[in-house]
Amino acid sequence: MNRPRIRHIAINVQDRDKVAAYLKRVFGLEEKERGGNGTIYLSDGFVDVALISSTKHKWGIHHFGFQVEDVKAIEQLADTVATPSMAGVHAEFQLRDPEGNHIDMSEEGWPI
Repeated sequence: MNRPRIRHIAINVQDRDKVAAYLKRVFGLEEKERGGNGTIYLSDGFVDVALISSTKHKWGIHHFGFQVEDVKAIEQLADTVATPSMAGVHAEFQLRDPEGNHIDMSEEGWPI
């Protein structure tokens, strides 16, 4: 099995446009698209960043996602069962690490 690759990091921010402008100016990230809910998707060409904004969650890193070869193999290694992603936008499954941090998993990877 190939090593899973980090493909995206979702950051919960108060001002998506301001943070996106900063990341584009300072780090040269490219804006890939804007979701219907206002999420701004950026990329450095390897790892994607999703800027979300929700007062329901703490500010900062909301979750990160891996592209994996085989979700079932990851479930065995993690000794857990991944749940289907309710959002289903950029990940098919999700699980939680031992401290409860949200991890997305996708066999297909991000479409952008």
